[in-house]
Amino acid sequence: MRKLALHWKILIGMVLGVLFGVLLSLVSGGPDFIKDYIKPFGTIFINLLKLIAVPLILASLIKGVSDLKDISKLSQMGGRTILTYLATTLTAVTIGLILVNIIQPGKSISVETRNELVEAYATNTQEKQAVAAKQKEAGPLQALVDVVPSNVFLAASNNRNMLQVIFFALFFGIGMILIPSKKVKPVKKFFDSFNSIILKMIDLIMLAAPYGVFALLAALVVEAPSLELFQALALYAITLLLGLAIMIGVYIIIVRVYTNKKMNFFMKGIAPAQLLAFSTSSSAATLPVTMECVEENLGVDEEVASFVLPIGATINMDGTSVYQGVAAVFIAQAFGLDLSLSAQLGIVFTATLASIGTAAVPSAGIVMLVIVLAQAGIPEAGLALIFAIDRPLDMCRTIVNVTGDAAVSMIVGKSIGKLK
Repeated sequence: MRKLALHWKILIGMVLGVLFGVLLSLVSGGPDFIKDYIKPFGTIFINLLKLIAVPLILASLIKGVSDLKDISKLSQMGGRTILTYLATTLTAVTIGLILVNIIQPGKSISVETRNELVEAYATNTQEKQAVAAKQKEAGPLQALVDVVPSNVFLAASNNRNMLQVIFFALFFGIGMILIPSKKVKPVKKFFDSFNSIILKMIDLIMLAAPYGVFALLAALVVEAPSLELFQALALYAITLLLGLAIMIGVYIIIVRVYTNKKMNFFMKGIAPAQLLAFSTSSSAATLPVTMECVEENLGVDEEVASFVLPIGATINMDGTSVYQGVAAVFIAQAFGLDLSLSAQLGIVFTATLASIGTAAVPSAGIVMLVIVLAQAGIPEAGLALIFAIDRPLDMCRTIVNVTGDAAVSMIVGKSIGKLK
């Protein structure tokens, strides 16, 4: 078992969880056994993901923003790089939201199954209704006011205030950039180390993923035994894969329009990095190969590639952005929640900012999804619905992340005359 890759272990855990759930659902007292002695381990795993969300945002965003100090020297390249990354991220989230609203994978679940889900995973419904009523009574700029915290420690104590944590992290990082590097050096070293520790904690949490998936799937089978739930999950996966494919198509079109390079040239040049991204599920691990492909195969100048690609591995997670849009609305649909236009625009905004803080390591995207769900008022317990198949989809998302980095490096290189 030790020699197997993590994604295989997760898939095995998924299959065994389903089989175990089906088997015990046929035994007298079996469902109660799963609810009392198996499901809690799944809940613990979800809690671990939620536990790491705030520290990950603080560590990744502060480190990521403070690493951009070179923009003062390369303002032209830096400005174009960040604006292009933000534009592709917004496009990715929008594509995900459009597809999930058209296909509506969560709506294929019947009312009976949906009621079982709500019953099984319900949080404090009255609290949600009170928050919703309060939002309706608030003024048009209340959402803007809510972004700025009056106390960062209180904001960090509640996952629902994640935008406030993001605001503080961005503000703190900008402050670090504006102070002479000698004065900032100790703080910079602290957050670099802090970020490394948090990433290692994510690695440790993911070691428990096969067992967490086993527990979650076993409980899901017992509590919502309808086959249609798994059909909806398959439709969710198809929706996400379609969104990722469309996003790659967007890159191909952009590269063609701005650089006049053909699709075969671009896709063949970046293929080695895509294959490694699929096998590692890590933009960071793939970065050396991505840089080699971009410089040698795509003709981007080394100065551009060495600046644009490391930033992209930190703040450009377009595959993750598609996923967050699709997953958030799918979970809302599964729970019978109708998200308003403003709520979905909030998902766009939150997912865009959260993608900046998404670590370039396997399965960090699902940690960021906690932020998006909490901010939109969607039950975080809905993570249990999608986590079982998250790892193989994460492999596909990483391909899009790496492809997006390469496309942006070509666009920036062309814009400043450093593309062959």
